Amino acid sequence: MVRPWEANPSAEFKRRIGRSALELGNTNSSPSCPDIWELDNGDFAVIGRDVTVSYTGRLPSDVSVAADERIVVIPHNMLIAAKPEIPHA
Repeated sequence: MVRPWEANPSAEFKRRIGRSALELGNTNSSPSCPDIWELDNGDFAVIGRDVTVSYTGRLPSDVSVAADERIVVIPHNMLIAAKPEIPHA
């Protein structure tokens, strides 16, 4: 199957979007996940908790998750902190 978009696994991390989990109080003492990064090809990488199994079976009717995709959740305050750095269309 040919899809209009594919993730490029060779893209490099360019810059963090927003503030780190440590700065936001979403981790204890190490700068571990969650995180949002812009890649050097313009795509975004989101690091969060994998909740795919928990949400399978209760997705909205117009939502699907391919075998090579995962649903990840990040804290509300992390996306809000990133909002000013997310480019407009």
